[in-house]
Amino acid sequence: MYERSRHLMDCHIAGFNYYDGLDVIEELKLGTTITLKSEPENLYDQEAVAIYYGKAKLGYIPQAKNRTLSNLIYFGHGDILEARVNYNNPQAHAESQFRIVIKL
Repeated sequence: MYERSRHLMDCHIAGFNYYDGLDVIEELKLGTTITLKSEPENLYDQEAVAIYYGKAKLGYIPQAKNRTLSNLIYFGHGDILEARVNYNNPQAHAESQFRIVIKL
């Protein structure tokens, strides 16, 4: 029997080295749960979706991938999303060091 995948998307964390990621980098292991928050008042992108670990802002969903997530969160459906760290390469550049997966 065919079972549908809950996978919605995966991506890197845009702007990781400009926010609080380095403060919590040791805590970001594979499978770590993260939170997504829409930022409709963001001056640069009204569909921006910020990525948080606790109170630490890690960065953003890349702009080319944020529209669907932004709409889901903005209209109150963010609770159907599950976001976790799914890739960690400490030797990579900060922008490429982490990837996240988002599932329904």
